[in-house]
Amino acid sequence: MEARRAPDASEWRDPKRYLWLLALAVPTLPFQAGALVAVTGQGAWWWWGPVFAFVLLPVLDHVTGEDGENPPEAVMKRLESDRYYRWCTYLYLPLQYGALIWACTRWAGGALSVGEGTGLAATTGVVAGVAINTAHELGHKRDRSERQLSRITLAQSGYGHFYVEHNHGHHIRVATPEDPASSRLGESFWRFLPRAVAGSLRSAWHLESRRLQRRGRRTWSRHNQILTAWSLTVVLFAALTTAFGPAVLPYLLLQSVLGFCLLETVNYLEHYGLLRERLADGRYERVSPRHSWNSNHTVSNLFLFQLQRHSDHHANPLRRYQTLRHFEESPQLPSGYATMIVVAWCPPLWRRIMDPRLEQHYGDLRKAHVRPAENASGTKSAPRA
Repeated sequence: MEARRAPDASEWRDPKRYLWLLALAVPTLPFQAGALVAVTGQGAWWWWGPVFAFVLLPVLDHVTGEDGENPPEAVMKRLESDRYYRWCTYLYLPLQYGALIWACTRWAGGALSVGEGTGLAATTGVVAGVAINTAHELGHKRDRSERQLSRITLAQSGYGHFYVEHNHGHHIRVATPEDPASSRLGESFWRFLPRAVAGSLRSAWHLESRRLQRRGRRTWSRHNQILTAWSLTVVLFAALTTAFGPAVLPYLLLQSVLGFCLLETVNYLEHYGLLRERLADGRYERVSPRHSWNSNHTVSNLFLFQLQRHSDHHANPLRRYQTLRHFEESPQLPSGYATMIVVAWCPPLWRRIMDPRLEQHYGDLRKAHVRPAENASGTKSAPRA
């Protein structure tokens, strides 16, 4: 595998060094919504979060285009050790929880209609969904403090088991039928969503139970990382409900659901139809850049800490976002995640766009990860393209 060539190391400077701070605009979306309402007097601006994420960002992606350049290998060690990039992720947390507390003051104030309160919950849900991506970046690192911050970041969405399942399940089984977070050719997002949510939960619990059993500890104990993660959410929601009243709880639950549904939409598009071959010994081939959909669209990558360079992330999960590389052999999405999330919600449009790209990638759809067909009696038959 050969990465795209980059400028000489002696001349190279990260042209996006300070642009990564744009990602910190996401946790301020509730504040932005409140400011827009105050300036315009229009309550519709409480829905600013979805407009920002699924209207403005796709337009900016289209206007700015792609950036497929890679840092020179000679500067990778320096880039990895530069703590500035870490602080770009650390700062997400205080902004995230500051915005959540501020949203609770609005919900509890009684001045918002149900529609306006729901709009603020949707805006806060965008923050929660992107926070899972920040937790994803932090959770892969060896530094214990970063892994702890990852768990705290996940508390808002109530999806703390993601830490266990993603690191120890998804990264092992990605692009195989055993992975609940890998979508199949012909599987709509709406069919994938319940399978992914339930499957990831079951997988996380199994993995954590097995880990504790190997260490001679009880599953139902304080050592269970899933239970401790969920307890953070319970404590957080209980504290906010106690402080601001029961009126905030429905909105807290709604933003949580919207947040993890946004995550699962991203899961859906990252590996759609991609399949690792099973080798003669029964194991799957090693994960390579061919097993993840990539996107080099500049704006979405800035706001998502370069999550869209997903192929390199799976091949090298410890790499920090600023050093992730583009590979020519990776299958490419036609646009950034901000656009493709909306496309995924419309299954006919998704298949019209993505199935031909998948066929081009493999040359034969029989090599793809196909949704099991069902016969007339409802029992599953052999997969077919």
